[in-house]
Amino acid sequence: MRKIILILAVFSTLLSCKTAVYNSDDLNSSNFKNVLIDTLFQDKISIRAIQIDKNRVWYAADNGRYGFYNLVDNKKTENTIEKNALKLEFRSIAQTSDNVFILNVSNPALLYQISKADLSSTLVYQENHEKVFYDSMQFWDNNEGIAMGDPITNCLNLIKTRDGGKTWNKISCDKLPVVIDGEAAFAASNTNIIIKENNTWIVSGGKKSRVFYSADRGNSWTVYETQIIQGKAMTGIFTADFYDSNNGFIAGGDYEIKAQNFSNKASTSNGGKTWKLVAENQAFGYASCVQYVPNSKGRSLVTVGFTGIYYSNNSGNSWVKLSDDSSLNTIRFIDENTAIAAGQSKMIRLRFK
Repeated sequence: MRKIILILAVFSTLLSCKTAVYNSDDLNSSNFKNVLIDTLFQDKISIRAIQIDKNRVWYAADNGRYGFYNLVDNKKTENTIEKNALKLEFRSIAQTSDNVFILNVSNPALLYQISKADLSSTLVYQENHEKVFYDSMQFWDNNEGIAMGDPITNCLNLIKTRDGGKTWNKISCDKLPVVIDGEAAFAASNTNIIIKENNTWIVSGGKKSRVFYSADRGNSWTVYETQIIQGKAMTGIFTADFYDSNNGFIAGGDYEIKAQNFSNKASTSNGGKTWKLVAENQAFGYASCVQYVPNSKGRSLVTVGFTGIYYSNNSGNSWVKLSDDSSLNTIRFIDENTAIAAGQSKMIRLRFK
């Protein structure tokens, strides 16, 4: 959604390249005894899409930039794509075993295949339309992947690949649910699409905020209602994650009233068919990314957003704040004790113990 604004707040605790330690007193009822946060790199950059690839953390960013941070030698490798003086902003990223794929948000939408071997880029899809705006991209396996964007006509704009990303084709609106006027999505953290095996969930926002579900890799779809705040252009679901085929979590809020912490988080235990609002008038306001902690049986989650970094160990029913840092857009876990987050001007590592 075009109106999303970059958060430029900077907090010295995390930008100092020093390690910040949060002990058990800070975490109250958390299962973690302490959390260490250290800065991997700082730069004049905006990152909303990251991908964990063994010892590499790939990122897609503004100004046509992409690359990876090597967690072994602590070095950043970066390239830039330039095309006809366009200011390319990559907010979607996905991967296969051999390649990384990055997708520009707006007109023209440009989808590039990046070789993991040498970082060379190949344009594999281009879409020109005044309404084009892509929000997220994921792969089911090395052959099949999907990307989604705001509606151009009366359905979500979905494209698929069946040949490992070499070619991409639109899914016809005849095969997709009709969207409500003013229903779109937010390219906040590349978490609009969630995939677990063959199951796929896509979340929308704006004047209508719903969950689109497919059990067959996007061949057929069902739509589920949510109680998340909606009705205005900048309200709704900004992020989602599923722990397994049943347990999921959605978050977001009102981007114009970022501290508002009600009707902005909900959980499901039946695959998204029904949702329950949780932690009403508690914890965080606007959130740009939520992720389950691996091997936590669906009980532990972490969010980043305007009001800071929060952690829950009871499926999102209550939360504790880990940090006031409001400059992070996206987070992914390497394992149950380590996560990487990125946003405005930096990439950081969180180590939970």
